[in-house]
Amino acid sequence: MTTRSNQLRIGLFGAGPWAERTQAPAIAAHAGVEFAGVWARRPEAAKALAEAHGTTAHTGDAGADELLASCDVAAFALPPDVQAPLAARAAAAGCHLLLDKPVATDVAAARDTAGAAARAGVASVVFCTLRFAAGTAAWIDDRAAEGGWYTAHVRWLGSLFADGSDSPYAASPWRREKGGLWDVGPHALSLLLPVLGEVTGVTAARGPRDTAHLVLRHASGASSTATLGLSAPPGAAGVSVDLVGEHGPAALPDWGDAIGSFHAALDALVESVRTGRPHACDLAFGVRMTEILAEAEAQLALRQGESPLR
Repeated sequence: MTTRSNQLRIGLFGAGPWAERTQAPAIAAHAGVEFAGVWARRPEAAKALAEAHGTTAHTGDAGADELLASCDVAAFALPPDVQAPLAARAAAAGCHLLLDKPVATDVAAARDTAGAAARAGVASVVFCTLRFAAGTAAWIDDRAAEGGWYTAHVRWLGSLFADGSDSPYAASPWRREKGGLWDVGPHALSLLLPVLGEVTGVTAARGPRDTAHLVLRHASGASSTATLGLSAPPGAAGVSVDLVGEHGPAALPDWGDAIGSFHAALDALVESVRTGRPHACDLAFGVRMTEILAEAEAQLALRQGESPLR
């Protein structure tokens, strides 16, 4: 299902700040694809983003079907639990999938999406920034090949919900509800899993506000910890990843810009479509991240004695 010029046609689902700042510019600038259109729940947002990139706006249920019928790839910049059923619908329509992280915040929904993709035989890539960014993609692959890691620590603290924050992402209802565990937790897992191996055990504890602390056991024998949150004061915000092992320490380098990372994720999906070979960061990987985070969330809720992060 390609155009006469052999370019994949990409439909973007979502028109919020993330789509406006990252996905849409990357798709529009990619010489190997055609930007087929934008769908959003808010007609005015779809229209504004589509006009900015010279493509067509769609909205509503019928509009989603129209865009799916006119594209080869469905790219998503939507809340995870809006994304998952729409991605399953896109797969059933024969569209390859370029999803945002997390795939879903519900394990059953994530598995349903993966099942729909498998039945349709479509390719999938989950956009985990670090796995595709120029500064970190090769670093992750090299550390995985190097092996011998003993432990790792990830600190990913944002000030999205700190007093005085003017971030456009602070208005995101799903981030308000789910907190840093689900928003930045996938970033941590996207590098810990390939470098240290499958997670075999999860322990979770609460920190201040939405902060969550995870301790993970890995199949390699290594352990890791992750401190994740979106409500840190600006002076406490920041990202660091430190590995230690038989070769000494290693720290995550700067990763560059998100547009370039999404461009590389799109390249990876195009390659997967061309070759039929699954990418390492595909829907199966996305499902596994959802399973781990859901286990952590259940532990946090149990310890709190109430619904998580409310």
